[in-house]
Amino acid sequence: MSDRVGNVSRTRYEQLVAEARELVAQVAKAQFGLGDKALEIEPMRPVGGSMAKGTEELFTVEESLQMFADDIGVALSTVMDWRWVSSRWPAGKRKDGVSWTVHKILASIPEEAERWVAIEDAPFNSRSGKRQWTTDGAKRLVGQQVDRPVTVEEKVRAVRDLTRDDEVAVKVTASLLSRPETASALPAADRVRVVKELTRDDEVATHVTSELLQRPRVARQTMRNDDTRFTVNRAQFDNSEETREKIRDRVPAVRQIEHTIEYLDLVGSCHQYVATLGRLVPRMRDQEFTEDERETIRRGIAKVRGAADWLEAAIDSGQFTLDEQLAQLLKGE
Repeated sequence: MSDRVGNVSRTRYEQLVAEARELVAQVAKAQFGLGDKALEIEPMRPVGGSMAKGTEELFTVEESLQMFADDIGVALSTVMDWRWVSSRWPAGKRKDGVSWTVHKILASIPEEAERWVAIEDAPFNSRSGKRQWTTDGAKRLVGQQVDRPVTVEEKVRAVRDLTRDDEVAVKVTASLLSRPETASALPAADRVRVVKELTRDDEVATHVTSELLQRPRVARQTMRNDDTRFTVNRAQFDNSEETREKIRDRVPAVRQIEHTIEYLDLVGSCHQYVATLGRLVPRMRDQEFTEDERETIRRGIAKVRGAADWLEAAIDSGQFTLDEQLAQLLKGE
């Protein structure tokens, strides 16, 4: 233990504490005395209560106490505090050696009997090594926010109170998330939830996704998911189509060139399919197929027939969209 406290020796510090306790006791006595006087001027009344019948109420409670406050030179709120604490602690229940502030905190205990018992049971003070009342000890007992948080729960509550303002919360959140050790201590589910909340904005999500997919291991594992892979492929197709559309708008001749190429590819595919069948089918003479082989070929024929029907309908209707029906056909569903 240090031999000095602040600018004084330990011995002198103990003398000052003893003297201060005497002063605090005198202050408490004065505050209770002032509260008793305010209580005499305006006794506590039930909610909605009024003066007894037969009396003429010249002043409201606030007017009377405001006059008293003005005449003794203090704020009305101070007089109200004195009056209320005195009403909660009758003269015979006030604890010597305990500050008026602690009495005020414990005054919030609703039940009188519980209040009387509570003030007799001072909590242990780890700093002094003895049982004694402090304001934090009293606040902790009644569930109020302490001035010097000790437990994790108290610290979390203090942070919540300090970050009620959105601007403060934003800065604190940014600071905490920039600490790798803090982020890594969060369970995976909580980290996922945080990322989801922070990437609700499409612009932010785009930047984050782009950076994540540049990490080979992340990209590889991500693309193992069928839904993700389908979405990415569809996005690539849409982006390519958008690019081609811009080129077509700038160079009209491109559209006609593409039409010619795609027309020739389509006709060539049909010819190639027919030629392939013309080459393979005759060679199958005298071959025996198992039932499983025949069923596999039938499924293939069904796909071909479906694709041909889709192509014919598209040419007749002019609707060439890659719709759900075609997607199911290509998946073999």
